[in-house]
Amino acid sequence: MKAIRTFVMAGVLCLAVLGNAATLEISIQHKFGGELLLLDSLRFQNSAAETLSFTRVSYLLSGFAVEREDGVWVEIPDQYAWMDAEKRRLSERLEGVPEGKYRALRFHIGPDATANSANPAGLAPTHPLNANLNGLHWTWQSGYIFLALEGRYRATAGAELSGYSYHFARTPNRTRISLAAPLDLTHDAGVLLDFDLAALLNAPRPLAFTRDGAATHSREGDPVAAALAANLPGSFRVRQITSAIPAISKPSPVKPLYMPEKFTPYRFTMSGSFPIPDLPRDNPLIEERVTLGKKLFNETALSRDGSLSCSSCHVANFAHTDPRRFSKGVDGQAGTRNSMPLFNLAWKTSFFWDGRAPSLRAQALMPIQDHTEMDEKLDRVTAKLAAYAEYPPLFRAAFGAPEITTEKIGLAIENFVLTLTAFDSKFDRAMLGKATLTPDEQRGFELFMTEYDPRTGQQGADCFHCHGGPLFSDHQFHNNGLAPNPADTGRFIVTKNEADRGKFATPSLRNVARTAPYMHDGRFATLEEVVAHYTTGLQRTLTLDPNLAKHPDGGVPLSEKDRRALVAFLKTLSDE
Repeated sequence: MKAIRTFVMAGVLCLAVLGNAATLEISIQHKFGGELLLLDSLRFQNSAAETLSFTRVSYLLSGFAVEREDGVWVEIPDQYAWMDAEKRRLSERLEGVPEGKYRALRFHIGPDATANSANPAGLAPTHPLNANLNGLHWTWQSGYIFLALEGRYRATAGAELSGYSYHFARTPNRTRISLAAPLDLTHDAGVLLDFDLAALLNAPRPLAFTRDGAATHSREGDPVAAALAANLPGSFRVRQITSAIPAISKPSPVKPLYMPEKFTPYRFTMSGSFPIPDLPRDNPLIEERVTLGKKLFNETALSRDGSLSCSSCHVANFAHTDPRRFSKGVDGQAGTRNSMPLFNLAWKTSFFWDGRAPSLRAQALMPIQDHTEMDEKLDRVTAKLAAYAEYPPLFRAAFGAPEITTEKIGLAIENFVLTLTAFDSKFDRAMLGKATLTPDEQRGFELFMTEYDPRTGQQGADCFHCHGGPLFSDHQFHNNGLAPNPADTGRFIVTKNEADRGKFATPSLRNVARTAPYMHDGRFATLEEVVAHYTTGLQRTLTLDPNLAKHPDGGVPLSEKDRRALVAFLKTLSDE
């Protein structure tokens, strides 16, 4: 016996059935016309004959429903999808679809009004609407970016390469997609959709970057946002329906590594505005392991000559970074990159300026072995630590046995570094009503969070695209317009992808006043120099981030007064 709940939505009779259920897998392939989309390829043309590429296609889906033969729509409530071409997130499984046969499918671009205005901080790390996962939240403003479309374009052959950034958002723009689709859901099934970006840009309301504008943030009355809303319904079509989908085996629960019989859970603290981090389930935070990790972090025996520890180049008073442009290794050797600050790393998924380390436990062991840093062999490190009377008991307390291994060293340092959080600055207290920003600081905050788009009358500094949200970083890799250095090509060294040439990790701007010098190579000594770079010093290259490439030559024009205000705001981000 099945329970049936009926309701009316937008004047249409809908129902939800509780009982036997199937799974519907929705997969999407991105196309431009009849051609599969290739990211970072300057090969496509819009109706205005502008040549363009796509560097980012990322969007949220919600409001899924299927239509019965009698015209009744069956809602599939509380399910969302985040699709991203670059991240290869191209499918989502909708669970609990009432069994039956259906004739149509519908969904919406963007979350519903309730989800769009809700605080995303409490969502699970893997939830499609988790802001740290999808990078599509408007940050200090409420709501999500429904669709982020970014890339580069050339207006005519031989013209200068520029950038475009279309951020489609706001609840009135939420767009319904309805598609005829004969779905037999008496069993699990799947549907493959085409998302045609040529149709999105060209029909029925064609868009041209030079004519209509290279940016939109979907403010009320913006014709670019209106054109995207008009074009979206015709951009999707059903490519294929499959009568069955492969079963997904559920992964076994993650087993914590080397847990002692008795341990004390560590109380991880963070701001209530932060998204929930995806802490390593195989290395849970416990007091005994954090204590060991902190001692190892400050242990000079990790270096070949006993002169250096991790803390030598990550100094606590400087937000765990190095005030020198380049840190010195054993024998006084200088590195080639500025030491990165160590805090709020629980929200990152790759480490170092080029992202070559996939975890903190892996990152912790790399400087030990680097010839220009600690220059030591891991087997010698374990032998040295085992010879110290205090370490075997600490390893026993942290891991249940006194044996010292390189894996345990990495796990312990990871545990400690994960506890380094920053969330109690003057800015945070001002957001809670416990402090007041000065007029200059408030002006700087407004500039930071406002786009630069003369077409719509916005004259901000446009910082939030890469440094937005409570973490003040999107944790992605960007080419931020520095003069290229052939000796250090950044992310390209790791991926060998030409689209990553000159890209480096985006650091958090929290504690930025404590972390000079700035950029991956420490080329700027002051915040004033950094702001000057983004206002007058941008270098145009093939991989310059679209959110910077859309601006005039040199960068975002700011007055001297506004530059000072921006620096004043940045100084409010320091934890005292």
